[in-house]
Amino acid sequence: MLFITKEFHFSASHQLAHLPLDHPCTRLHGHNYILVVELSCADDELNRAGFVRDYRELDSLKKWVDEVLDHRHLNEVLPPDLNPSAENLARWVHGKWRSEFPDLTAVRVSETPKTWATYRPAASVSSGERNDVRR
Repeated sequence: MLFITKEFHFSASHQLAHLPLDHPCTRLHGHNYILVVELSCADDELNRAGFVRDYRELDSLKKWVDEVLDHRHLNEVLPPDLNPSAENLARWVHGKWRSEFPDLTAVRVSETPKTWATYRPAASVSSGERNDVRR
């Protein structure tokens, strides 16, 4: 398998529910997010140029990030029943884009330089790989 990634940046606020009242994330706060998408193909499926996919094909995703996520309150962007955690955001973004990019194998979201959540659908998790969710 061959993998490529592309990184997008946006700033947004959120408040997390279902936490103890004294937890700092229950208060309105914001992050400078990093969103990384991973696409893949089998070794023999590279396109004629030798690419998994031309990075320029991801311009629509960049435009969407800028219009839908950047400088927004994520509680108002994600579905109302979805707590806007990094984990849920990664899974939601994957669901929004998997039909346009069927080769989308993972979405990673960082809220801080030391924290990442990765959504990788179970079908694309091979032995030795797993969803990487660290706090």
